[in-house]
Amino acid sequence: MQISLNWLRQFIQIDWEATRISELLTDLGLEVEGITHFESVPGGLKGVVVGHVLTCIKHPNADKLKLTTVDIGTKEPVQIVCGAPNVAKGQKVPVATIGTALHMSNGETLVIKKGKIRGEVSAGMICAEDELGLGDSHDGIMILEASLVPGTPVAELFEIENDQVFEIGLTPNRADAMSHYGVARDLKAGLRQQGVQKELMTPSISNFNVANRSLKMAVKVEDKTKAPRYCGVTISNLIVQPSPSWLKNRLKAIGLKPINNVVDVTNYVLHELGQPLHAFDADRIFGKEIIVRTVEEGTSFMTLDGDERILDKDDLMICDAEKPMCIAGVFGGINTGVTENTTSIFLESAYFDPISIRKTAKRHGLNTDASFRFERGIDINNVEYALQRAALLICELTGGDITSDIVDLYPKKKEDHQVFLTFEKINALIGQEIPKDVIKSILTSLDIKVKSVTETGLGLVIPFYRIDVQREVDVIEEILRVYGYNNIQFEPKLNASIAPTSRFEDHKLQNNIGDLLAAQGFYEILSNSLSNPDHAKAMDAEWEKDSVKILNPLSSELSVLRTSMLFSALEAASYNINRKRPNLKLFEFGKTYHKTDSGHLEKEHLSLLITGDRVAESWTAKSKTSDFYFLKAQVEQILEKMGLRDYSSVGVVTSEFSEGIQLVKDNTPLVHLGVVHKSIRKIFDLKQEILFANFDWAALRKLASRQQIVFKSIPKFPAVRRDFALMLNNEVPFKDLEEIAYRTEKNLLKDLSLFDVYTGDKLPKGKKSYAVSFTLQDESKTLTDKHIDKIMNKIKEAYEKQLGAELR
Repeated sequence: MQISLNWLRQFIQIDWEATRISELLTDLGLEVEGITHFESVPGGLKGVVVGHVLTCIKHPNADKLKLTTVDIGTKEPVQIVCGAPNVAKGQKVPVATIGTALHMSNGETLVIKKGKIRGEVSAGMICAEDELGLGDSHDGIMILEASLVPGTPVAELFEIENDQVFEIGLTPNRADAMSHYGVARDLKAGLRQQGVQKELMTPSISNFNVANRSLKMAVKVEDKTKAPRYCGVTISNLIVQPSPSWLKNRLKAIGLKPINNVVDVTNYVLHELGQPLHAFDADRIFGKEIIVRTVEEGTSFMTLDGDERILDKDDLMICDAEKPMCIAGVFGGINTGVTENTTSIFLESAYFDPISIRKTAKRHGLNTDASFRFERGIDINNVEYALQRAALLICELTGGDITSDIVDLYPKKKEDHQVFLTFEKINALIGQEIPKDVIKSILTSLDIKVKSVTETGLGLVIPFYRIDVQREVDVIEEILRVYGYNNIQFEPKLNASIAPTSRFEDHKLQNNIGDLLAAQGFYEILSNSLSNPDHAKAMDAEWEKDSVKILNPLSSELSVLRTSMLFSALEAASYNINRKRPNLKLFEFGKTYHKTDSGHLEKEHLSLLITGDRVAESWTAKSKTSDFYFLKAQVEQILEKMGLRDYSSVGVVTSEFSEGIQLVKDNTPLVHLGVVHKSIRKIFDLKQEILFANFDWAALRKLASRQQIVFKSIPKFPAVRRDFALMLNNEVPFKDLEEIAYRTEKNLLKDLSLFDVYTGDKLPKGKKSYAVSFTLQDESKTLTDKHIDKIMNKIKEAYEKQLGAELR
């Protein structure tokens, strides 16, 4: 939310610097995320002066250019080449001097330099309106008043407004502060706590009066639950035209584009008081009747942006006797909007049910300034005041007359909240006793009325617009934020109870595994649980049976909850690879969501994604591409870290992987890993190979909690290595060699590894060569050659008998 300092000072007179005000606002909970400088004319016309054209002749080398000499208040006049058709001797004109930066209306910036144009020196520039950022006209140069003195800064001739704009990161519960008046209200309370007494100055509506009653509208509210209060008034004989500079500057400062004097006033009052308004062209209201109601399901309606929207039966609409005119509280219709031909309007101010507006806005994917406020809750007691304020401004700027009484349909008055606040609760929550008179002063400054006072506490009446203050603890929070969090003293020591915890708690396991992966060069990602249904559809033809659909999706691309961790990882990979980051190692802890016959199910996962080079190219080493075995090594490290051993692997082909395996322990699947299908990569425009692993995190955590820490002393006696070069059939996996070796020698065989694989024309057809190393160790004595040879012969004989292996 953007708040203009100049605008804020219209409500509260304060001469503090912007930075000091921002610090106080942040302390009050209205966090100022940044301060930007606004100039109504970009650049402030610095370097632009009044010039007097002394001579003007045709350029000797160009038909469409003129050669001028201009007095700009210096000792000597300057020569300027000008291409404008209306430049002439004797004129007073704006001149941009050498070094001036012009911020033009088209957004471009031009720095004036001395140079030659068609052979003639040009030491400046005589400017048109658009070149100075004062308008859009480029028909010719600007002609200034003849009485002006050459050299006078042009900035002095125009009302250039300089402003400081606060960017406030407003929390959703603070609907009361979504306006300049709301921020000023908080600022007043904060200043009072610091001993600075300031009163709020609100715009006067004492001049509001009905000129005549020539244009009446019959107003009817059919759905009083969704529209508890509805006000309106007609204004006639108005002239729609551009707004004056002061109004344009106010809107531009907070990032709004001025449209015309009527629409600009409604936007102005919205950001001034926090009350959305809407103006209808009265001549387009059929039957001179306003009906607030819902319409039939499937009704077509075209909004101001030109989009046709299909209405829901729960959408509240502002209708005339024939058709819908506006989606209430959200967006106006194209057929009744204010145009330059409008001469009379019906001005609407209302309070709509926040839940109804929020659902309608989400349903149609609309987020407007009006819906932003309505769906959070506005001040129902401010509706009529804001209407009168806007009506007076419109009459002032358009020359119009108020031509009806105010219609105010408010059948059931909303009551203020009542809370009893105990002093004991204040002291217990804050941890420090605040004087009772200070508490009362703070509450009064926040417009919270003290209805009764007892020895134990206060009976309070909370204004209706403070929708975030409903309970005793809410009031205490209000007291604390105004009193100042920084004013609460800290104790020199902190007492805390240490709760018994397990090393297998989820957050501890996640931290341990996260640290392990980060040490291996992985980056953690946190992706959206909402997913594109087309992704799951491409992978699984029956995806709908398992998918959980969102009832009110933000868009069709985010309309289901993810059923796989793969897609969010591929989105992250695609984003990075498209930005020249092809070497990736990513991990994520997250959930997938599934629909079952018995209800909905959440599953916890840890996913890994690896792609590109695992070793970057350098002068000491060539680049090395990540492969399946590198991924498998990372997976095995994680299982080892969690104390999981003695698992088995099974080859699987899934809809995710073109080739992959599954690791299983005690009939429980632990992890699927493999190479992602090309067809899935194609969806994300990924051309390089993607390796992916998906852990069942809940299963891992459960199995890990059963493991006990096992430790033993380091052996005193040395280990011995022996190697075999074995010729085997191609279909024999290394896993078989492992299992046979450990069955043959259970005690002394400590490790077995494959360090070379050879296939080629030097071997018989259908054969391969494995180079395998064996590590033997006896923890009680040194092994002898005789003993070692005996063990190795046993293993060799087992390989020959069971696998048909031959020593090479």
